[in-house]
Amino acid sequence: MKQLKLFLAALMCLLTSATSFADDTPIPVDQLPVTAKTFVQTSFKNKKIIYAEKDRNSFECRLDDGTKIEFYKKGMWKKVDCKKGSVPAEIVPSAIQQYVKGNFPDCFITKIDKERYGYEIELSNDIDLKFNQKGVLIGMDD
Repeated sequence: MKQLKLFLAALMCLLTSATSFADDTPIPVDQLPVTAKTFVQTSFKNKKIIYAEKDRNSFECRLDDGTKIEFYKKGMWKKVDCKKGSVPAEIVPSAIQQYVKGNFPDCFITKIDKERYGYEIELSNDIDLKFNQKGVLIGMDD
């Protein structure tokens, strides 16, 4: 009997921890953090959030033009993917903007990721560039 109780307790702990790691739970848009909603309203003025979801450490939303935005738990953006559209200039550090304009004048930024080391961007010609926190190029993938 004691072993059965121990087994059941262990099973409950396992099930509880497994459900707490569930990813991608759809949520109503109004449950996004205020910071995230404000970011969308100011950086994507004429776009509407059509879908939102939450996982353990982050939020994600999709806009009516196909843009996908990921946010940290408190609502600060961590990744913006505009598919084939242009990432809003105001979220791209100026040093990165200048590098892209000077070296890829016919391209625009379609995706930006905040990384531990700095930023990773994708250009409209499918080239990926990595920059440190100061906006200095540190890597390139094509």
